[in-house]
Amino acid sequence: IMKKAVLAIAASVILTPAIALADGHQNNNSGISYTGPVESTTIATLFENTSMFSEQEAIVDGKIVRQVRHDKFIFSDGQSEIQIELDDDIKLTQPLTAETQVRIFGEYEGGKTPEIEVDHIQIL
Repeated sequence: IMKKAVLAIAASVILTPAIALADGHQNNNSGISYTGPVESTTIATLFENTSMFSEQEAIVDGKIVRQVRHDKFIFSDGQSEIQIELDDDIKLTQPLTAETQVRIFGEYEGGKTPEIEVDHIQIL
């Protein structure tokens, strides 16, 4: 089952950090490769606001520990776990395992089942 989850993650998740340049310069498809500090948060901090109307941008470091459904996974920052949703347009160039350290960028939504809708994944 773990191999299936890893394969499913690898198949549905690919990193695409490219940005279209608005000023008309030719994009060489090199993407963005920033390696400096990023202000991330913890899942516990996100859980401080679980109102069903709460929405906020979130950057969290951790691991995708298991698959729940086709596009739903459980993400852990080492202290807490949260459900995440990975859209089909997220692409990675290498497979993920439950031990792969990643940074997820997305939108946190509170409610009965708080989750992060992931826009981008970066392998750390």
